[in-house]
Amino acid sequence: MNQTFKKETFRDDYTFSNSPEAVKRFPFPFHEDEYMYSVNIEPHVKTAVGSITEFTFDIDEHYVAECEDKAITLANDPQRYLCLPHMMDAQWDTLELMMESMSNDYPEQFNLTKEGDNWTWVNKPLGITTKFVFGDESSLPMEPLEYIGRQVQGDWVMLDQRDNNLFADGAIVTSQADWSLAIDVGMSWQEWHGPVPIANEIGVFDRALKYLLNLQLGSPVRRLNWTMTINPRLDTSPENYPIWGPDRLSVTPENVGDKVHLRVELQTLFRLPRSNGMLFGVRGYLISMNELVTNPLWAKRLHRVLKGLHPELAEYKGLSYKDITIDWLSKYDDGTSSE
Repeated sequence: MNQTFKKETFRDDYTFSNSPEAVKRFPFPFHEDEYMYSVNIEPHVKTAVGSITEFTFDIDEHYVAECEDKAITLANDPQRYLCLPHMMDAQWDTLELMMESMSNDYPEQFNLTKEGDNWTWVNKPLGITTKFVFGDESSLPMEPLEYIGRQVQGDWVMLDQRDNNLFADGAIVTSQADWSLAIDVGMSWQEWHGPVPIANEIGVFDRALKYLLNLQLGSPVRRLNWTMTINPRLDTSPENYPIWGPDRLSVTPENVGDKVHLRVELQTLFRLPRSNGMLFGVRGYLISMNELVTNPLWAKRLHRVLKGLHPELAEYKGLSYKDITIDWLSKYDDGTSSE
């Protein structure tokens, strides 16, 4: 990987932007001109060179800046990392999966060497070198999930499987779309997804749970989810709502292009070997409306998706600025096919 990492911010002065290359690889989530919740799970296999799924974990131009923002959030609120005691095996599973994948896929940037249980991890972009004993918590500066979770983009939730159900029993979460780890830790699958409208009524989460309970080791899966946000802010947690919530009222016809962002989540699930738990990744990608409309098909299709979006879904996603955005996008939709 010959990657140049951008110096940028996701708060305060918001200097985040996507290069033309990042826009091209953005995971636009809509395959048709309308949207409704679906399970939409597929195997998490490696795909085309340059795509966000070329490798197991995507490291892109925003890597260093996102890790720096994650560190700020954790310093301000250490409870963005929470893990129940029985999840320690799952923590080591996660650390091993991430270190091996990153060192194999990006050998120019990450290196893992093993001498029995004596491991050395080198993260060149962040300037980290750590020698530790695998399985020995005292040999790391913090618990394994927090240690490696600070070095991978996105949020990471560890799911314990028991009683024919899944429980969110540990996580490092600093860029969530308006949900609280402090509230959700320890919740069952049904409790965690309970607030989502329509999807529960049509059985989306029941079907997904049945599928995931049979997830096999070595056969991870993925899906895309989406929402929208104002400003390229990663930390849209309920705890900080007074900081970012008022931004929803700041959108005007003149600033839609800069302020309104489509946020797409690449959600991945891995079976973990020792614990038999699962790792649930939520990697968020942001794109401003000005950047998005450089692709005429995306501009046309997003306009139609938002126009037809079910009111309950719009309310759940907090899209109080939806109508302004639709009006702004309308000039990019000439009524012809978006295929």
